[in-house]
Amino acid sequence: MKGLELAKEYYNFYGKSMIHEKFPEFENRIAVGLVGHGSECYGFDDSISQDHDFGPAFCMWLTEEDYEKIGSALAFEYEQLPKDYAGFTGRVQSTHGGGRVGVFSISSFYYSLIGVDSIPKNNKEWVWIPESRLAVATNGEVFRDDYGMFSKIREGLLQFYPEDVRIKKIVARAAAMAQSGQYNYARSMRRMETVTAHVALSEFVKNTASMVFLLNKKYMPFYKWMHKGIFELDILWEIAPMLTTLCEQMNQKHVWSRESSTENPYEINLMDKNVEMIETICGLVVEELNRQGISSLSDRFLENHTGHMMEKISDIDMKRLQILEG
Repeated sequence: MKGLELAKEYYNFYGKSMIHEKFPEFENRIAVGLVGHGSECYGFDDSISQDHDFGPAFCMWLTEEDYEKIGSALAFEYEQLPKDYAGFTGRVQSTHGGGRVGVFSISSFYYSLIGVDSIPKNNKEWVWIPESRLAVATNGEVFRDDYGMFSKIREGLLQFYPEDVRIKKIVARAAAMAQSGQYNYARSMRRMETVTAHVALSEFVKNTASMVFLLNKKYMPFYKWMHKGIFELDILWEIAPMLTTLCEQMNQKHVWSRESSTENPYEINLMDKNVEMIETICGLVVEELNRQGISSLSDRFLENHTGHMMEKISDIDMKRLQILEG
């Protein structure tokens, strides 16, 4: 059984009656679900995930006013619930895994994840919230929310970044993909600096994944799950297996030599399978940028698109950000 399903069953079997019997006057004001940190909140958990921060548990969210009134009492009653359920033993908590389930005020829950206690008010607030934090704040499932305050914030966040912010982030990822993959990887290999080349590939993979999520208007999760998450997207999901290939064929030292490395430093060495794959991926990204009307250029070198895409941004504060910021 997946962790999200386990949480829902555990709530329905034990939690629902506890709330109804102990807090009847607040029953319709308590939001319940499982959202936040942990692979089970994304549905990515497996047998390996069950060694820590896994087990029968759920979250309850209250308004600040209700939290002041019943927060402690509700938390106490939650702790009295049976720890084992459906063959699963009580939740095993890791050193830094505390505070993921139980009782929260709505505002403190969101503030702890995204640094603001509600929907960001402007582009300046939006742009500095990392995608992975927004992914954590909007994953999982809400089992019940009659009052609707928790879900109202959640739905506002799920509307995704405002378009000027999304474009600025796309510009930053395009610049980073060009810098790390299309430029610095090959330069490092020409110098036989294989460690630097591998770091450049890693940066390219990370920024490519973010680019794909941004083009899907979805928040990229923590790096541990970013690749797995691409397979579930509608747009450019085919890049996911390409990234697998890129990582599995990392060592291409045999197609480079010090003697030939300075003959034409601007020539693309397609004998290096990583270079070939990088160019293919960037070509697919350019096609999608064209399709979405973010860029009308056909050049595969992504850095050449950045200025053109910046022109699509209306917000002067976003325009003033450095090219790699966002």
